[in-house]
Amino acid sequence: MNLKNLKYTKDHEWVRVEGDIAYVGITDFAQGELGDIVYVEIETLNEEIEMGDVFGTVEAVKTVSDLFMPISGEVIELNEKLESEPELVNSDPYGDGWMVKIKIDNISQLDELLDLDGYESITK
Repeated sequence: MNLKNLKYTKDHEWVRVEGDIAYVGITDFAQGELGDIVYVEIETLNEEIEMGDVFGTVEAVKTVSDLFMPISGEVIELNEKLESEPELVNSDPYGDGWMVKIKIDNISQLDELLDLDGYESITK
């Protein structure tokens, strides 16, 4: 996974775009801050979620954290592996630990997100 090909939010979500579809997950920094993830709850399948709105929660041993949609779109698929293996978010946050797949409403919103250098500058 080339992290330079992703876009990032200040809330520690990442986006990988493939045509008009985007994969969304949380960054390695975020999973490290959260600790061992025990549950991912996303009940927004087939819903239109606006940029910045909550699309689910991730539960770690010590805390529950909201997940914020990086760009507007319709949630078209959930990563079903996370139901039985939420720890994939810890072990492979940019690969098997992705959370939702969305159909992008407005591709130009990507311009508002951070590139890798911009993201790394806020995590140091």
